[in-house]
Amino acid sequence: MTDQVASKTGITQAGISCALDLKEKYKSNQPICVPGEKTKILMPENLLNINLDLESLEDPMPLSLMATRDPESPMSLAAAARLSPLAGKNKFVGEVMNIVADASKHENVTSAINMLHENDFHPKAIGEVVRQTNRAIVQTRKQFSSALRQNLHALLEGDMVPRNFVKEFFELTENGNLRHDIRKRLVTSMLLSTTIRPSIKFLFLENFDRLPEAVRMTIIKDVLNAPENHHTEVIKEELAWIVNNEKGGTFKYH
Repeated sequence: MTDQVASKTGITQAGISCALDLKEKYKSNQPICVPGEKTKILMPENLLNINLDLESLEDPMPLSLMATRDPESPMSLAAAARLSPLAGKNKFVGEVMNIVADASKHENVTSAINMLHENDFHPKAIGEVVRQTNRAIVQTRKQFSSALRQNLHALLEGDMVPRNFVKEFFELTENGNLRHDIRKRLVTSMLLSTTIRPSIKFLFLENFDRLPEAVRMTIIKDVLNAPENHHTEVIKEELAWIVNNEKGGTFKYH
């Protein structure tokens, strides 16, 4: 792509490559990570942080794709907010935003973009979209946290089968854009719990690779350093095996 075309459209070859990579991640339900941080999942707050260099993710193509395709409205709304200042300066990007408004699966994204166009992408309008996004982040996390608590209660009461509980646990924590420290604490507490059956804990370990590597390794460290009891011995052995399998070597926890 020539520099002249890139300057007119704001679209770069790196941005196109990034968008294609994002498309594949959405297809395979893989997490999107902060550029240069392979173990740090991209959060809506990252998109709203104008001081954070998102590298090729700053390009209109990946941002418009996220605003259109992301399954969670806070991420889509944050992507639209991130793209808005450029849309106000670049006519082509403004037209791209119109396409996003028509194609997005989220009504609040469509509404926000329409409002931005009506106000010619005025900074006050962009600021309002940012505030809407922050409210959506808080509301969505509350909803997903409530669903997690309800599912745990149903599991302990025998009203939900373990495999469905674990499946929904990972879907809720991923789709709810929960912070990494919260996700780590939840999984660690499940693995160390004296009320959760070992079979359920092994189901968690079957899905362990769905967590970012940094989160996995922190969970392993916390569990292996926890006090010894008959509830955790087998889980510790399994986690030691995971460490050896991923890193190589003959690590033992005791």
